[in-house]
Amino acid sequence: MTKHTDISMTRRWFLAVAGAGVTSGLLSGPASALAPVGQTLGEGYEPTVWYAIAGDGKITMHIHMAEMGQHVGTALSRIIAEELEADWDDVEFVHVDTDPKWGYMVTGGSWSVNHNYFAFSRAGAAGRMALIDAGAREMGVPAEECSARNSKIIHGDQSISYGDLVARGAVDRQFTAEELEAITLKPASERRLLNRDTTARDVPEKVNGSAIYGIDRTVEGMVYARPVMPPVRFGSKVASWDDSAAKEIDGYIQTVEINDPTNTIQGWMVVVADSWTAASNAVEALEVTWEGGSGLQTGEAELMAEGARLVNDDAAGSLFVLEGEPDAILSEAETVHEGEYRTHTVLHMQLEPGNALVWQDGDTWRVHAGNQWQSLTLPLVAEALEIDPSNLVFETSYLGGGFGRRLFCDFVIPAALTAKAIGRPVKMVMSRSDDSQLDCPRSPTVQRVRSVTGEDGALRVYDHACASGWSTVPIAPGFLGDGIQGGKVDPFSISGADHWYGAETMRVRTVQNELVHDTFLPGNLRSVAPGFTLWAVETHIDEVANALGQDPAAYRLSLLDAEGRNAGSAPNAVGGAERMREVLKRVIEKSGWANRGDLPEGTGMGISVTAGQERSMPTWIATVAQVRVDRDNGEVKLEKLWASIDAGTLAHPDGALAQAEGALLWGASIAIHEGTEIENGLPRDQNLDTYTPMRMHQVPELDIDFVTNDHTPVGLGEPGVIGVAPAIGNAIFHATGARLRTIPIRPQDILKALEA
Repeated sequence: MTKHTDISMTRRWFLAVAGAGVTSGLLSGPASALAPVGQTLGEGYEPTVWYAIAGDGKITMHIHMAEMGQHVGTALSRIIAEELEADWDDVEFVHVDTDPKWGYMVTGGSWSVNHNYFAFSRAGAAGRMALIDAGAREMGVPAEECSARNSKIIHGDQSISYGDLVARGAVDRQFTAEELEAITLKPASERRLLNRDTTARDVPEKVNGSAIYGIDRTVEGMVYARPVMPPVRFGSKVASWDDSAAKEIDGYIQTVEINDPTNTIQGWMVVVADSWTAASNAVEALEVTWEGGSGLQTGEAELMAEGARLVNDDAAGSLFVLEGEPDAILSEAETVHEGEYRTHTVLHMQLEPGNALVWQDGDTWRVHAGNQWQSLTLPLVAEALEIDPSNLVFETSYLGGGFGRRLFCDFVIPAALTAKAIGRPVKMVMSRSDDSQLDCPRSPTVQRVRSVTGEDGALRVYDHACASGWSTVPIAPGFLGDGIQGGKVDPFSISGADHWYGAETMRVRTVQNELVHDTFLPGNLRSVAPGFTLWAVETHIDEVANALGQDPAAYRLSLLDAEGRNAGSAPNAVGGAERMREVLKRVIEKSGWANRGDLPEGTGMGISVTAGQERSMPTWIATVAQVRVDRDNGEVKLEKLWASIDAGTLAHPDGALAQAEGALLWGASIAIHEGTEIENGLPRDQNLDTYTPMRMHQVPELDIDFVTNDHTPVGLGEPGVIGVAPAIGNAIFHATGARLRTIPIRPQDILKALEA
């Protein structure tokens, strides 16, 4: 019997757990009462809340997703413009501030295009239908004889522009939610924008310096602030403090001790001054003593030891997947392939450190801060300020890097409470070390994988246990799911382990490492769980292939049978593992995999094939890495990465390529360059002198191609990260015979493995 945890990452599931109307052009939930569709507003017409057409022909899209380098405005606008039959030159967009009419606002999980695709497409189609009706009336011809193209309604030799129709007040058709949902989208063969390159509307402001990031915003009467960080994340209390030395610093105003009603910020103080330099210097001059603190004596070794204990305790945790009875086969098998795989703590280290500008504007409090999850952070800050959430607005800001850190903007709370305490606008900016101390790092993990194969190499058992900090627990416990045999599971800490390889029996168990939670707040980092679960999956599958004497690429192909649960389903996973086979075959061919035996000594190629983020929204990516290993010092040079990607329809192909490039490079950086360890409750490396992401001279050659098809668009922001680390690890094995099971891979680890 096959059992799965009842979690499906669909819009309907997301709507249910969020408890609010998720972004939807259908205006479901509470948004419907606040955002009527089909309204004529002065010189403009809004078929839905997602865009407006002006009398001068300009079409303004309303973008509710955060912009953090992924060009989301261009991608989402293209979806609407496709069905609207808009001339791209007429299109512009604005990023909107928080308002209930936008529904639930969150940017993460590589969801933006996928989760908005159907709603935005229907919104565009609704406008096209309304404009055709209006144009037909104005020209005195039957609507069914008219067509729309390039922002015009056309009938034979006659045409009328969208702008003229709106200026005349001729467009008045309204749509109910049911009518919107019933709209049939045009066939893919008639698309003129999607799957085609275009000029990105997001780029110029970033290049010419006019883009406003959180750190750029100013308001009249604003003062500056920097926090005074406690010794650990949780449990510290200020015992005493003395600002005598700080008072000698020109520009120093005062120090505020933070008392957070939500208990999110514990043991903090904030120094206020008339410049950030003065505030920063005053922080260094302040004398503070703390008492208490959770995790003061905890380090990475203790976290890993607890993880190892948990994965080897079969009674710990909850089941995410259970198919068949694996224990019976495991107990009788002559050979069990087994490995323990580890990943260390990883920081976000986004370019723009945490910052927030908060001020009171009449009865309304306003926040300007880069934010990926406004609908989570806004009520938290309102609770801290002890105000009604309706009296709080988060302004839109470009994000100087998000990568998951700005899903939980806890750093807004001390800025808000300081502004409330002193009665003035406060702009709090964290130093790099402050930001690193408060980071919500990717949890260290320990995973145990066991498998049993048949005579032909088929997987008879796949058994995977993972212990980690659960990122969902501290910030959004409503997103937890029910385990198959009781208990809870955090899908964002185990997805990816439920892979697409065929297996006779399969079990995936997830365990919350409570010691992590006692030490720091674990968060989501670009690629989330698949960034560590598929390190274990793809390293283990490679080990099995080599143990069986089979080519690792051919062995993977043999396991992708696309049967049963791996057959795929509509709308996002049509074709299932067959599409995974396709990208794998493509990367085998273009990388010259068959000739890898001809590589120079010390050079090797490794392969992986992954689907992220979740099974309900898979982006299929096959990756090959070529590395050169210096056996004398253990140094690894990543020479080239190949990737073949199937992400369905591409809203903006050039943007898709940029996303893939960035993701692949981050995956490589996590594998062999960055990463840290917890020491005395805090990250050991807190600045870019010792925390060392990939530098420019370390960037490998990239060869990326996309499968062209008309399937539903899925995600691109994160999936490229996932397969790089195992491909590199497998390449190191091919080059040296040394098997690495821990990332990041350090030279000393390679030397030790070579000696084994």
